[in-house]
Parts: sequence; C-alpha cells; structure tokens
Amino acid sequence: MKFEAKNRSQRLRKKLRVDEFQELGFDVAWKFADDTDSEAIDTFLNRFFDEVIDPNELGFGGEGDLIWHGLICTQQIGKCTDEHRNIVEKWLKDNGATAVSVSELYDVWWAQ
Repeated sequence: MKFEAKNRSQRLRKKLRVDEFQELGFDVAWKFADDTDSEAIDTFLNRFFDEVIDPNELGFGGEGDLIWHGLICTQQIGKCTDEHRNIVEKWLKDNGATAVSVSELYDVWWAQ
C-alpha cells in the first residue's frame, strides 16, 4: 500500500512512515553446525551484537536455535544501506555461520 498524496504534513508523513520517515531494512538468515551447543550460540550472538549490530546503530529482531532468521533495521528512524548488508553478511560468514542469506533492502512498513 503506497500513499501518493502530495503536500502531507510532517506529522502525517511520520505517522505513515513515508518520505524522510521511510525505514529500510533487510532480512537475514543463517545456520549453525548441527553440533553447536547453546553456550556457543549465546557467545556468537553476544559477539554479533557487540561487533556488528550496536556499533552500526542497527537493530535485530529474530529467533532461532540452530537456524536463525530475522529482520535488521536501524535503531532510530532511518534507512539501512547496502554497506550494512555487506557488513552483516561478511561478519556472519567470517565467524562460522553457514547458509548465510541476506535479502535486498525493503521498506519495513510497506513491504508487500
């Protein structure tokens, strides 16, 4: 659903999450080796947040056990970039995750 009306107030643009308030994010998924224990997964996730998510002012919402999937967006209203996608993908691959998948950027509020 796209809103094409012109001359919207800043308040309405913010409420609709359009124009300067549009938020771009991307999906991410990866897999751990079958013999990975929960302590190793916790350590991996803590490092992922400490080394990638927080320093780049990103947010991650997801879930998993041996297979993880989720959404990455910015911590504040904003737009992820292809650089963010590349940083996340490279870190996951360099740190032992397999079957890493990173989607294209999309509007997290109006994706279809």
